[in-house]
Amino acid sequence: MRLSTLRHACRNLPTPSVHQPRTGVRVFGLAKRSLPLGHSSNSQLLLRAASSISGTTSAEKAPKLGKQTDGPGYENTIRENVQRTKEEMVALQRGHPALKPTLAIIQADEDDRLLEINKKMAGKIGLNIIQICLPRECTEDEIIEEVLKLNEDPRVHGVYLHLPPTSLTSRVLNTLRPEKDVDGVSDLNVGRLVRGDMSQGFTPPLANAVMELLARHDTPMEGRTVLVVGGEGPLGVALQCLMQRRGMVVLNSRRSSEGLQKQVMQANAVVLLAAGHMDVPPTWLRSGTAVIHCGSALMTEDHGMEMSGVGPLTAALRMQNVVQSSSRWAQGQQYRPWTLRSLKLQPLSPVPSDIEISRAQTPKPVDQLAQEIGLLQEETEAYGRTKAKVRLSLLDRLREQPDGKYVLVAGITPTPLGEGKSTVVIGLVQALSAHLKLNSFACLRQPSQGPTFGVKGGAAGGGYAQVIPMEEFNLHLTGDIHAITAANNLVAAAIDARMLHEATQKDKALYSRLVPSVNGVRRFSPIQIARLRRLGISEIDPSALTPQEVSSFVRLDLDPAKVTWQRVVDTNDRFLRKITVGQASTEKGHVRETQFDIAVASEIMAILALADGLGDMKTRLERMVVGSSRSGQPVTAEDLGVSGALAVLMKDAIKPTLMQTLEGSPVFVHAGPFANIAHGNSSVLADKLALKLVGEDGFVVTEAGFGADIGMEKFFNIKCRASGLRPNVVVLVATVRALKMHGGGPNVSAGSPLPRDYIDENLSLVAKGCSSNLRKQIQIAHLFGVPVVVALNVFKTDTQAEIDLVCQMAKESGALDAVPCHHWARGGRGSVELAQAVKQAGSQPSHFQFLYSQETPIVEKIRMIAQKVYGADDIELSPEAQAKIDYYNQQGYGKLPICMAKTHLSLSHLPEKKGTPTGFTLPIRDIRASIGAGFIYPLVGTMSTMPGLPTRPCFYDIDLDPVTEEITGLF
Repeated sequence: MRLSTLRHACRNLPTPSVHQPRTGVRVFGLAKRSLPLGHSSNSQLLLRAASSISGTTSAEKAPKLGKQTDGPGYENTIRENVQRTKEEMVALQRGHPALKPTLAIIQADEDDRLLEINKKMAGKIGLNIIQICLPRECTEDEIIEEVLKLNEDPRVHGVYLHLPPTSLTSRVLNTLRPEKDVDGVSDLNVGRLVRGDMSQGFTPPLANAVMELLARHDTPMEGRTVLVVGGEGPLGVALQCLMQRRGMVVLNSRRSSEGLQKQVMQANAVVLLAAGHMDVPPTWLRSGTAVIHCGSALMTEDHGMEMSGVGPLTAALRMQNVVQSSSRWAQGQQYRPWTLRSLKLQPLSPVPSDIEISRAQTPKPVDQLAQEIGLLQEETEAYGRTKAKVRLSLLDRLREQPDGKYVLVAGITPTPLGEGKSTVVIGLVQALSAHLKLNSFACLRQPSQGPTFGVKGGAAGGGYAQVIPMEEFNLHLTGDIHAITAANNLVAAAIDARMLHEATQKDKALYSRLVPSVNGVRRFSPIQIARLRRLGISEIDPSALTPQEVSSFVRLDLDPAKVTWQRVVDTNDRFLRKITVGQASTEKGHVRETQFDIAVASEIMAILALADGLGDMKTRLERMVVGSSRSGQPVTAEDLGVSGALAVLMKDAIKPTLMQTLEGSPVFVHAGPFANIAHGNSSVLADKLALKLVGEDGFVVTEAGFGADIGMEKFFNIKCRASGLRPNVVVLVATVRALKMHGGGPNVSAGSPLPRDYIDENLSLVAKGCSSNLRKQIQIAHLFGVPVVVALNVFKTDTQAEIDLVCQMAKESGALDAVPCHHWARGGRGSVELAQAVKQAGSQPSHFQFLYSQETPIVEKIRMIAQKVYGADDIELSPEAQAKIDYYNQQGYGKLPICMAKTHLSLSHLPEKKGTPTGFTLPIRDIRASIGAGFIYPLVGTMSTMPGLPTRPCFYDIDLDPVTEEITGLF
């Protein structure tokens, strides 16, 4: 027998047979000269003791129990509550037509009488009822298992535990989510009632029923003495609290109390909460005393009593709580104003190391941060204490919410040391949220571990503008890059295995293994049926294919020389730039040359960054082209049969990771595609989620990799085209150091000391850099119609004269504003001026436009980027590049956007050419396509997709204290 049976899914159910009750039951029929407590029917509701008359017997004066006690006043009470709840239900469904409030009842027997009462009330109001019957002797764990299921069921808005008192343990009651506890018996809901805060809690419906009946009695409520018998549990506490709040004097008594007679004779009303049998002589009752018997409403055994009276009123009030719970749920689905609590920052001078600063700050628990920014509990998946995945269901919940302002942080052409775009993003968001009190979100790429252990270090920002904990940010995070590595290498393994099996087996044997017989039945898998359809084969019976169709199905016929898919690893390993695979004897001589790329160069990473949902990601994974057949046809991941498995590996990676800055501002960390062979931006999904969360007046700040000529151009032409989002402001990051380099300063090399020109004041070099590279990058942003604010990332060696000169010349070059930023040394306070400038720029109209149309031919798209963005005279296509363009046009890829793969150290293809090079022709040596990601990438010069380690990598300084488990050396 199954533990739990779904007895009733809605109110349209056949009525079960119920024991026929006796009607017109008298008090004295159960115990001579007594009023039975806890052994009565629900019809024993509101009674008035007869006046004492000398010479008459108690039996003549005793109250009658049965339908005759249910007067029109009581019926009106039920009717009014039902009508009020129906009106609330209509109003609720007017705004949420698809919402159907549902009450789930868990009971420990198969007595359906209670269900019938609740079902009847639900039918009048328009609710659904679910009944779950457990065995009479069910255990605490069995009850909790069902409660946990209902907690997670979004269709259920209320849960009623109709169980024996011994089963209602503290553990059971407090397992039930308070927002679904419509009987108000959990500790939290009772506490809310006692405190007088019912904005989120529920009053027990039975307690409410008692109060409504007392209110209809002739005696005024205030000052009335009420005796509550058997009120030891949550219901008793709630009832006493409600009575005292109405000015009543409450007496409490146990059933066995010696002073019960005296208390009964003092009371104006007696409320009998206890279940079970108890004798109270009617002579104890004062004239006009109201007696409310609730015991039968608390019992599950069959006592042969009629189920009417307190049951219907309690059920009506329970339905009212269910509708209220549904209404709160619906309200909770709406946009929630932020209650962000900023973390205090106390900057030190000199500025400590990044990891020391990070470790000195205590981050908020991620669930607290999520609540502060309006996320629902079910929308986050915690990965430890300080980071959490955010579910994409948020987009559906807030689909009607207007987006906030969209700010892109880009940069001038950088030195090899980087110019601090990430720190500007974080400093700006800290200034907006912690100091200007504007909702703001940072969206950053996840860093590769290659640079972290190589030469560049981490990417969590720096100084007092960091994402924390920085060691978690820079290392494994939530495993997205590992998922990409696994998915990428599964494709690579599938390619080589398929080529081997096709080369060593005939069609029949290959077909038998690809479509095996399982228990005597052969059938195609769904992904194989999809391949049959692409081949134009409509037959789905494996035995019905012709030999030619079998051959077409089993032979991908991949050309080893035209396999374009590489393996990846998230480590800088120069010796994997060219390798040979298949050298073991088991591979039967099928040897080929291939290579490893860094993991973030995988097309799957680019897909993660551009997908707008799980379905879109799956489609993109399916259409990834991994190579060509010998006949020149593209072979996809779906042809390999691996795309479904890839989606499974990536199903969690598609959710952005929530973290925070040093000042407690929210950050999404998601995706990290290369900015040369890919588009170099964080994910579309992270931006979309953040834009909904910040609200219409908030700001989302994201970053584009490398200089504006690369990262920003791709952000506009690729990411914005894919997402449909339009930026409001570009923040262009510059440094005095980089401007001096573009003004003619000596070469800058990572790991080498800076020449004196970069340390001493040199206004001439700064001016030349401003009039060349800075001006050109501002002009590039204006090509897309977006206003520009220049952020000068100030270093301690910069002089005030240099700072003033940069800001002046930036404005003269077309920037809406230009401000110095000191976030590295001061945190958000050091970027308040930038935040104010961005806020002002965001109020200006943005006339965004793409550089080219999708319909523009591939060659012309490349030429437009080369001439208008880089400043080239023209382009020069190699024969190989021209052949690829012809092939891509033939395959229908001509409408894809262009992702130029060139050096980030110059506007031209020559890294040593600084400033604003002119008079050059841009050579296109080859063209490749990432069909799944959705772009074509021309190769300008030689591009390395696997970095190497320097002579002294960062890992020399990275260590772990085995006692404290603290990491040292990360930066």
